[in-house]
Amino acid sequence: MAKPAKHVFVCTQSRPPGHPHGSCGANGSATLLQEFMQQFELRQLWGRFAITGSGCLGTCGTGSSVLVYPEGIMYGGVGKGDVAAIIEEHLLGNKPVERLQVPEEIWG
Repeated sequence: MAKPAKHVFVCTQSRPPGHPHGSCGANGSATLLQEFMQQFELRQLWGRFAITGSGCLGTCGTGSSVLVYPEGIMYGGVGKGDVAAIIEEHLLGNKPVERLQVPEEIWG
């Protein structure tokens, strides 16, 4: 397998209901990951890009969270309807989707 141009990580961390940190799992991340996989299949993106379900990415309060490398762009509040924009604009167009990016201070 060739090195992918970009790697998408979708947080699928689940915590019990009412947990103070929340979780991406409670915000529909399993459906989100499935949508990415279906879109990769439909658009024949496997090999060009990679996608991985991950544990906690550290931005629980902004879930569902998606992280794209090598740029290190973190998206928050991502829903199934945002998958096409991330693929079209960021993966294929090399332009991060500004409206979905978490504030820079989230990393601090």
